[in-house]
Amino acid sequence: MKLIGLTGGIASGKSTATNILIQAGYTVIDCDRIAWDLAEPQGEIWQIYVDRYGRGILHADDSLNRQAVADIVFRDQAELKAIDALVHPLIKKQMLAEVRLAQESGATIVFLDVPLLFEAGFDTMTDENWLIYVPFSMQKERLMARNGYSESEALRRINSQMSLEEKKRLADVVIYNDGDIEMLRQQILEKMKNGQS
Repeated sequence: MKLIGLTGGIASGKSTATNILIQAGYTVIDCDRIAWDLAEPQGEIWQIYVDRYGRGILHADDSLNRQAVADIVFRDQAELKAIDALVHPLIKKQMLAEVRLAQESGATIVFLDVPLLFEAGFDTMTDENWLIYVPFSMQKERLMARNGYSESEALRRINSQMSLEEKKRLADVVIYNDGDIEMLRQQILEKMKNGQS
């Protein structure tokens, strides 16, 4: 079985790329979905946040106030690193369990959709790593338009991640997402057809 890491930056179009792969019949394991599941009330990540920040980051129904957590970690690089060090091993463990299930069900190619593929060291698990790339100015504009962020908030979110230029140097395959969805689809399917995956 071949394991392919799929990454990008915030607002680079990685979710769109993931949907294209799923529609084409490929197995995609979504790191964000795993993190979301583990952050449900009483989940392992939920517990880490409560232990660290107290119950003030919870809604009345005990669900995580994700915006409150984001407000803490995205304004403090040291805190973001500390949280990542606690959370990433839990996500990796669950991801590997899902990879085993996919292998047992006969999948020959599995994509790992991981926003922090290189930052978290998950690229060492894979046979090949793909990057969905978008120029910086386009990334900033898309994020501001999509989330309603001010320019300074968009830049803070973008700068909390490794730059796409740096990821570009680390990736085995670069998919350029500076056109429309059809151009993105053609690039992805072409890479798969040509066996570069």
